[in-house]
Amino acid sequence: MKRSPILPATILIACLPWGLSPAANAQGVRIENKVAVFSALDKVTARISKIEVPLNETVKFGSLKVTPRVCYSRPATERPKTTSFVEVKEVQLDGTEQKLFSGWMFAESPALNAVEHPVFDVWLSDCKGGVEPEVASNRQAEPGTESERPRRRRRRRVRR
Repeated sequence: MKRSPILPATILIACLPWGLSPAANAQGVRIENKVAVFSALDKVTARISKIEVPLNETVKFGSLKVTPRVCYSRPATERPKTTSFVEVKEVQLDGTEQKLFSGWMFAESPALNAVEHPVFDVWLSDCKGGVEPEVASNRQAEPGTESERPRRRRRRRVRR
């Protein structure tokens, strides 16, 4: 049975007036947070620590210095996506600092860009302190807009 190429286009056109376009869902609302939450593993003692670091501040974990620059997440109503741009430096025995990592970390894929050190591992687990933006559907409609007009019900055709 051959599909009609007109059917997908018809569905797309029918969805556009109600804001159901695929492009509308592709871009999520981004929440800018003030605190990045990391998990850190000390391989010598086998302890995992939770580290909460305010943005642009440095916290020391063993010989590592962790500095998050930004931390983004999504509202609870959307698919989770938590990302942070992080800089990690190692303090050498002579006191100098060596950059180990500078890049994006993803909480949903901790192994993708985690800091792997011979003694310590650090990965992003969450972001905190952000305020969720108001949902666009809560706005008051202006008089005469489509939301005040009664919607026409469409009849379904039944094939016999």
